[in-house]
Amino acid sequence: MKIAIASDHAGFPLKEEVRDYVRKLGHDVQDLGAYNTEPSDYPDFAALVGKALMSGEVERGILICGSGVGVCVAANKMPGVRAGMCHDTYSAHQGVEHDEMNVLVLGARIIGAALAFECVESYLKANFIAKEERFVRRLNKVKAIEKQYMQPVAGTALGL
Repeated sequence: MKIAIASDHAGFPLKEEVRDYVRKLGHDVQDLGAYNTEPSDYPDFAALVGKALMSGEVERGILICGSGVGVCVAANKMPGVRAGMCHDTYSAHQGVEHDEMNVLVLGARIIGAALAFECVESYLKANFIAKEERFVRRLNKVKAIEKQYMQPVAGTALGL
């Protein structure tokens, strides 16, 4: 699977470890930054992962910042992005299975590498349970809200 990963400066050390772990799991990883611990702005990295998803360049994303909150809020402003902050394995797979979450968000100041690896593996192994009508119905309602309130950017995959 093609995965985009990015972080701000606070998430950089954990991003480096998670990136290498995802590669060890056999996935193709696009590292979209940050590339050091110099102060940087989390919305920039959320936008990079969102654009990679919207264009179809990648199938899923991973975002990391200090708490996870900032990149989660920013990523969810983009059409088609369903980012969820998960610091446990249940949420990491359930978010994909029930809600078709396509971006896993981690807080580098909240969890360590070992738990991050478990969450990432749980997230990447999960698939949306499209055969269950209740999950499809709920996802369609989320997409309807998105369509009603978000205006796609011209020139993007959703901007026709």
